[in-house]
Amino acid sequence: MRLTIDHRTTYRFTAPQGRVVQLLRMTPRDTHDQTVAEWNIAVDCDARLRQHRDGFGNLTTMLYAEGPLDAIEITVVGEVVTSSSSGVLHGTFEPLPAPLFLRTTPPTHAEAALTAFARETTADRTPIAALHALNAALHERFAVVDGRPEPGLTATAAFVRDAVTTRDMAQMFIAAARAIGVPARYVTGYCDALPNGRPTPHGWADAWVDGLGWIGFDPTLGLSPEEHHVRVAVALDAAGCSPVAGSRLGEGRECLDVEVQVSGQA
Repeated sequence: MRLTIDHRTTYRFTAPQGRVVQLLRMTPRDTHDQTVAEWNIAVDCDARLRQHRDGFGNLTTMLYAEGPLDAIEITVVGEVVTSSSSGVLHGTFEPLPAPLFLRTTPPTHAEAALTAFARETTADRTPIAALHALNAALHERFAVVDGRPEPGLTATAAFVRDAVTTRDMAQMFIAAARAIGVPARYVTGYCDALPNGRPTPHGWADAWVDGLGWIGFDPTLGLSPEEHHVRVAVALDAAGCSPVAGSRLGEGRECLDVEVQVSGQA
């Protein structure tokens, strides 16, 4: 599958900014199951872009723009060729041991109800069957809503709702997996198979299975990621691998607008 991505992030400010610094986690890596054919990051103002790799192995870009700035637009355009792997990761750069991803974070802490759900869903199953059962159970339990995720909403708080975002689905899976002793992590990327063609970056989860390694699980779809997914970044939770994070020097408020188009061709 050849996936074409057009991802535009626009910040508008109510007062001119003296400086904007952004950390961009918007560049996918080559693996055995995806090849980056073309990728470009552009900014609509004078800016310095510096490439790095973070502690999770993600490719990052530091953006430095001097003001005065009333707005700034970051455009990412690229093509990625993917292949089917039944969700099993091959050829990824893994600088950290899997047990590190047992570490909980405030957004992925599982309290009693979510822990009980995880244990009941996965009881008396093999590790791989347990994770597939958990993925399917979350998919069946929740409706997925459009729109930007609610800032600060934890997996435990999302679990008592009827409808959640794709970010919440992934973080509930991660919290539940860790609650039963399985290393799990958040994944950001793109997908052309989302319900209603949601025009946002996508999020799902990886879980570790001894003897198989990292395996992807997408509770929004109730499936493991296949050739319709492009992996970009991983971290302990969604905040740790958000596509754009940073700071600005100036007064006033900011308004964020995100447009994403993902199209696939077999």
